Amino acid sequence: MTTQIKKKTIMDEDAMRRALVRISHEIVERNKGVDKVALIGIRTRGVPLARRIAAEIEKIEGVQVPLGSLDITMYRDDLSTLGYNPVMKETDVDFDINGKTIVLVDDVLFTGRTIRCALDALIDIGRPRAIQLAVMVDRGHKELPIRADYVGKNVPTSASESVDVTIRELDGCDEVTLSDVTE
Repeated sequence: MTTQIKKKTIMDEDAMRRALVRISHEIVERNKGVDKVALIGIRTRGVPLARRIAAEIEKIEGVQVPLGSLDITMYRDDLSTLGYNPVMKETDVDFDINGKTIVLVDDVLFTGRTIRCALDALIDIGRPRAIQLAVMVDRGHKELPIRADYVGKNVPTSASESVDVTIRELDGCDEVTLSDVTE
């Protein structure tokens, strides 16, 4: 048997840029400005996405929103089953999150487990007034009652499909692809 991977681009660089601009406007609109808003990107690809949203919000509102990054490695519920030595990345939240609306930013919302980990990590840092979620792609298949407040694109997928978000700062290009592995 030969394994074939069918890969389809579902968002190109322009589509991703437009989605981030829209999400930025939605964050400003929903929160009636950004006085008490901060962005925290979930490592790895959520961090550059959060930076881009922060830059767009600065263009819209003329202010810099606090920006941080969150490593959820030690909060994973499958850590003991992975059988590897986890590589810790930096959590960088150098502002007080108490009383703020925190917008968590990630690339793909799938089962919701990553977001649950991020919520646990965030609560260990402080007590925000509210937590909102922005993702580039929501692909369905939730295992937990978690949904995004801001979505670049909803992409219904099957269990055999994979959604990959590549980011210029990390991968050399901006693109979202859908892959299906068939045998």
